[in-house]
Amino acid sequence: MKKFAYEARDRATNQLVKATLQADSESSAAQLLVKQGFIPLDIKEQSGDGSFFARLTGRITTKDKVVFTRQLATLIGAGLPLSQSLHTVMEQTANKQLQSVVQEIVSDVEGGKSLSLAFGRHPQVFDGVFISLVSAGEISGTLDESLQRIANQQEKDADTMSKIRGALTYPVIVLVVIFGVLAFMLFTVVPQVEKLYHDLHKELPFLTAIMVSAANFLTHYWWIALAVVAIAGYFIFQFLKTEAGIRFKDGFKLHVPIFGKMFQKLYMARFSRTGQTLLATGVSMLDMLRITAVSVNNGIIATSIDRAADKVKGGKALSSSLEPEEVILPLVPQMIKIGEQSGRIDEMMGKVAQVYENELDEQIKTISTAIEPILMVVLAVVAGGMVGAILLPIYSLVGGGVNL
Repeated sequence: MKKFAYEARDRATNQLVKATLQADSESSAAQLLVKQGFIPLDIKEQSGDGSFFARLTGRITTKDKVVFTRQLATLIGAGLPLSQSLHTVMEQTANKQLQSVVQEIVSDVEGGKSLSLAFGRHPQVFDGVFISLVSAGEISGTLDESLQRIANQQEKDADTMSKIRGALTYPVIVLVVIFGVLAFMLFTVVPQVEKLYHDLHKELPFLTAIMVSAANFLTHYWWIALAVVAIAGYFIFQFLKTEAGIRFKDGFKLHVPIFGKMFQKLYMARFSRTGQTLLATGVSMLDMLRITAVSVNNGIIATSIDRAADKVKGGKALSSSLEPEEVILPLVPQMIKIGEQSGRIDEMMGKVAQVYENELDEQIKTISTAIEPILMVVLAVVAGGMVGAILLPIYSLVGGGVNL
């Protein structure tokens, strides 16, 4: 499919319209416009998606998608036709890239495709949960409610991730400061100490000699160090894209000290919240498990959910299929079992999500409070160690000054 920019006149309103659409050829684009009630005036194929900078600055954020989803839900709920609702939202969308995507969705819908299928043509913007909920809303006739659920789901997930990133920001800043202190001492103070010992014809202490060697190497062969870091970074990045690398990264998140339990609760909250939203909209149990396995964004958790899906397919209850193990926290199957007995699985999954979201909030606050003094101690030890390695030899020289 090619992308065309067109200028056309609306037969009904006689207004001039400028937008984009997708078609196999220029003639197909013209036929599609005529079918939609437009008189084509000018159609030009677009050769690219714009500059790298334009694509970077036009990134579609979660906030953009939430605003778009809520606006569309409101208009559909007010009784406006789907095509008109999409046109209205497109005109109100400030993000140019999202506006272009919505224009293509409008073209697909007006060309006879369902809304879920039109969204499904843009998987880089709308994930499987989004598309499944839209499809369920179309089937049940509650599209506006489904869209509101999607917006709520996106907001909760984004809010949780924002809190976790906030908890990780302070350690990163302190680590940068530590490396900054190390670099400052190596490149400014250590050479002066070496010069002093050289002028006094004294042998450098062992630790000071190591620091002097490191400083000299980085001063004269910085490009080698930079190349080693770049090559190592490249291979690590490539490894993390492989199946083994992804599994290693997912396992590391679940077992890393301090933050491992936090990530486990995040994934359980995400699984439960997504499952609640899907089941409440009418998505089947097996489809819910298939979608949530992808949406948790962790391969090890996804494997456990897939195993549970196979057991459910074989006739077992979901609660007994989700056997408590290291990655599936016990509260999840326990609450789901209560939901199975009462016929309210979606409601119980929502309660599980709320419990873990609340625990995450508390744990993030605790970690943020506890990690500050720990990191300050680490910074003090590193800086103090370097200062000691530099100043103590100088004090020993001064103390033995009579022998200089």
